[in-house]
Amino acid sequence: MELSGRKSVNLTGTAILAALVIVFDYTLKYSGLKIPFPWMPFLKFDFTGIPIVVSLMMFGLPSGGFTSAVASLGIIARSGDIVSGLMKGFAEFSTVAGMAVGLRLMGSDQDSVMTKGVSYVTGVLARILVMSLWNLVVLPYYYGMPFDTVVGMLPMLAVFNGMQGTITVVVGYTLYEAYKRRVLS
Repeated sequence: MELSGRKSVNLTGTAILAALVIVFDYTLKYSGLKIPFPWMPFLKFDFTGIPIVVSLMMFGLPSGGFTSAVASLGIIARSGDIVSGLMKGFAEFSTVAGMAVGLRLMGSDQDSVMTKGVSYVTGVLARILVMSLWNLVVLPYYYGMPFDTVVGMLPMLAVFNGMQGTITVVVGYTLYEAYKRRVLS
């Protein structure tokens, strides 16, 4: 495929996946299908990160970054809550950025089990690390929580981010693999 044709495919695919992020966010928000994290019910599991992982796998990190930004903007537009929108965007971008690092570390064999495993782990660990640091800043300074309380919450926040990151990465990878088998073969 010529270069301008490939750019058009990447742009169109990224736009479609970004739109899907918005559809997932609005659908899950207004249907009440978001699942609360039992130990911290203000945190909720959702599926908005799945198209972001698919965009990374299909079109690369710039696409994953763009769809993460769209997730942030969609949440801000829907709720007016800038901090929550930014937190979601950072969570999803840190996941795909971590995955991209894992894929790069492993080299050219993107289909090997080892490469996939490394990218799973680096994606989820990046999310846990970034969101732990983000919460250490945002919760005390924006929400006024005592710093010691936030430090005490970090293990449960890490569990939540690990679980949400795992859902996002595993389902996103699964959909990408199905796409590859169906369309690219």
